[in-house]
Amino acid sequence: MTVTTGTTATTVTTGTPAATVSTGTTTVAPAGTTAVAGSVGRSHTRVEGLAKVTGAARYAGEIPFAELAHGWLVLSTIAKGRIRSVESDPVLAMPGVLAVLHHGNAPHLEAASGMFGPDPTIEVLQNDQVPHVGWPVALVVAETPEQAREAAEALVVTYDQEPHDIAFSSAHPGLYIPEGSARFPTRTSKGDVEAELAAAAVVVDHEYTTPEEHHNAMEPHAAMARWEGGRLEVVDSNQGSFTVAQDLATLFSLDPASVRVRSEHVGGAFGSKGSTRPHVVLAVMAATVLDRPVRVVLTRRQMFSLVGYRSPTAQRVRLGADSEGRLRAFDHQANCLTSTVYEFVEQSASIGRVMYDADGHSTGNRVVRLDVPTPRWMRGPGEAPGSFAVESAFDELAESCGIDPIELRRRNEPAAGPVSGLPFSSRNVLACFDKGARRFGWADRDPRPGVRREGRWLLGTGTAAATYPAGTAPSTASVTAEADGTFTVRITAADIGTGARTALTQIAGDALDVPVEKVLVRIADSDFGQAMIAGGSMGTSSWGWAVTAAATALREKLLSAGDIPPERIVGRSNTAEAIGALAKQERHSFGAQFAEVAVDLDSGEIRVRRMLGVFAAGRIVNPLTARSQLIGGMTWGLSMALHEEAIRDRSSGAHVNGDLAGYHFASNADVPLIEADWVEDPDTYNPTGIKGIGEVGIVGAAAAIANAVWHATGVRHRSLPIRPDRVLAGAAEAAVRG
Repeated sequence: MTVTTGTTATTVTTGTPAATVSTGTTTVAPAGTTAVAGSVGRSHTRVEGLAKVTGAARYAGEIPFAELAHGWLVLSTIAKGRIRSVESDPVLAMPGVLAVLHHGNAPHLEAASGMFGPDPTIEVLQNDQVPHVGWPVALVVAETPEQAREAAEALVVTYDQEPHDIAFSSAHPGLYIPEGSARFPTRTSKGDVEAELAAAAVVVDHEYTTPEEHHNAMEPHAAMARWEGGRLEVVDSNQGSFTVAQDLATLFSLDPASVRVRSEHVGGAFGSKGSTRPHVVLAVMAATVLDRPVRVVLTRRQMFSLVGYRSPTAQRVRLGADSEGRLRAFDHQANCLTSTVYEFVEQSASIGRVMYDADGHSTGNRVVRLDVPTPRWMRGPGEAPGSFAVESAFDELAESCGIDPIELRRRNEPAAGPVSGLPFSSRNVLACFDKGARRFGWADRDPRPGVRREGRWLLGTGTAAATYPAGTAPSTASVTAEADGTFTVRITAADIGTGARTALTQIAGDALDVPVEKVLVRIADSDFGQAMIAGGSMGTSSWGWAVTAAATALREKLLSAGDIPPERIVGRSNTAEAIGALAKQERHSFGAQFAEVAVDLDSGEIRVRRMLGVFAAGRIVNPLTARSQLIGGMTWGLSMALHEEAIRDRSSGAHVNGDLAGYHFASNADVPLIEADWVEDPDTYNPTGIKGIGEVGIVGAAAAIANAVWHATGVRHRSLPIRPDRVLAGAAEAAVRG
């Protein structure tokens, strides 16, 4: 097989010689032959990196449009009630103001029911009801952002206020069992948990809590909408342009073919841009009313109310083991909150359904409706808070049994899915612990707590397991052979900062058996067809499969093309049928987290000195960006353990710290040396072998740090974040106990 690039030909032998086809200056081998030296598995800088660092890459909030108007949201200041009046006349008289949209004059919206089912949170300005502080009550549109902001701040909205409830706890009388689904069952149960607990030699039974947490991406949510040639065109910041286009078509009663949504560059998302958000709906409303382009950009404070967050959780974990540490009972009951508008359940109890087996095994999620904004996906949804509870409890079980925490996990390694009974496509969590323990120096660890000291600092180390589902969803793609010998890939993927565009370039290059320089990947345009969103650690796996299939189809067409000009030849794919035919398996990424901390009992200060994560995540497409993803997740886990906590005022229902001045998160000075590595994890579940790494890095990280704090001080912290005041209180209680 010969690959020609410019004037230099490189010959690579791939088994039996096969016929080749020339497209411009590039020779492509038939489908089924693969170059020995491919791009996948090698580090590659981001293909759009230069554009980003030079400012050439434009984001949704900064692309210029002629006659662009600007919308500014007005949010409710009460937690529950009704709008009595919107006094828009004085505002309409202000300089530059073009419109004030509210429930009395906004365009009608149909009920939204897209990829994730009905979503009333985006049916904005449709009635006078106010379900929480920060609900959109008006949109002021003006010629400039400054005029729109001044007018929005001047708009007077009066309310009839009603009593509200925002107080979450595991004892709330309104907690109920949600309906659940096939993928996320509300409850699972096998055996007799109570009998197994009664017969256990060692029992751990504690409640673990995590607070409300927020994902404020570097790029605020922004959208521009305009009507052009009878089509609605939207430039948005999202994780799935096709899904947003479908939602907009439904909301505004449009032919789906008449809606185009683009989102070429996204500056972070973490789940907050995983579904259609109110700002894009309001931009379309305004553009429709004014018949000119309108852009809406959220402020940081508005993002705390409108784009989702992680629900606080209260989780009871009960573990029962025999004298050798083998589980007899596993019970994980998790509680969370949702809004009165839309039910979203933080699936914290799901982690035990994968990680640990026992004869008596029970898991469940409950939720309570409160007068708060709707929670949403946030990096590692379910597993991130769930792992804090379960992996902290496992460390407590190791202490009670007098067994090393890694050895305890080894003794409780399941052979199949603990709940499903299905085989694992691959499960190399113990390999992660083995490699991590060697690198971290775990064998030299003194298991006794509170014995290592360095000046005023008490030192401790901790570990925890990590896991996250590795699914694959149907997607479509096309690959075009261009006249100049290059290839253009089109797929409605989204690169939210992960390096997905680069990974797909590498995958396409290998599938076509050409250098990556010959491949142009175009993404995030709903006109390219249906594709999985960038979420659930499913993006690259789903898109990679579709791109590989489209490239294979193109190579087969090129062989039989005859004299047809190459630029007219397109390979297309739709993986729905192939994915539907997959055998049922438990498919997950796994990992082992390690942390070392230093704790000052005089000030309560905790310093994380080093972290190591070792992961089993299938085929790693680009080690450079993969390591960045994993380190980013681990950094967030550190922030979750020690800093992040949104606090609401019970009297008003509003945030006390709803901005980045009051909402603390890890800064550069808080982040130590963090290392991420992986083990070989061959997986043949889909042709790409990719599992996904977007979420697994955060899972278990907070638990590893909490376990390290116990090892340093001898005091367990079962509520996050582990603030200095909690460290001091814990030390004082320990001193009283003696």
